[in-house]
Amino acid sequence: MDWMKISLYDNASPIMEQLILFHDYSMLIIVSILSIISFFMIKMMLNKFISSKVLENQMIELVWTLIPTIILSFIALPSLHLLYLMDELNNPLLTIKIIGHQWYWSYEYNDFNHIEFDAYMSPMSTFRLLEVDNSTPIPTNCQTRLITTSSDVLHSWTIPAMGIKMDATPGRLNQISLFPNRSGKFFGQCSEICGANHSFMPIVVDIIPINYFILWIKTFN
Repeated sequence: MDWMKISLYDNASPIMEQLILFHDYSMLIIVSILSIISFFMIKMMLNKFISSKVLENQMIELVWTLIPTIILSFIALPSLHLLYLMDELNNPLLTIKIIGHQWYWSYEYNDFNHIEFDAYMSPMSTFRLLEVDNSTPIPTNCQTRLITTSSDVLHSWTIPAMGIKMDATPGRLNQISLFPNRSGKFFGQCSEICGANHSFMPIVVDIIPINYFILWIKTFN
């Protein structure tokens, strides 16, 4: 785990990879616009030639309306594509139901009998306010459906490295697709202010190979 990062996390899923690419693409456009505008502003301030007779120019008006429209379309179309891609859910092999409480998480593996547990923040941990007593195992390269809800107030289940931030709303089920393609331990926290102990709701996901996941299922008690 890297501390003091000013950039995005290394991607652990195809969705996060696409989010990082879209971020870099958008920043390239924004920096280009700022550079061009700064150049013309400096040029106008240093320019000593003025004309009091120029009151309007229809062509200039047309150009500086069309160019921003075209630029915005170059940003909006990839954004909409990525938005629909995040909502796509194709034949999940595993379903995990996540229930938010004040102030801990509950997990239910609906494809198996009697596999459910609670995850509280661990008081003795290497990473302050990030470790839990029961981490959540998920197999690699497996299409997984995550369903969130809440038993009391609004919560938000978030894993930045996977590009996931999903609200847990009382009386409602939200779902999102996850396809982890890299093994490891990934951390997150509740991202919706939910009360006095909001800061003490960490999330830990263990992405493990499928054979280790099957072994965990068999040995779960």
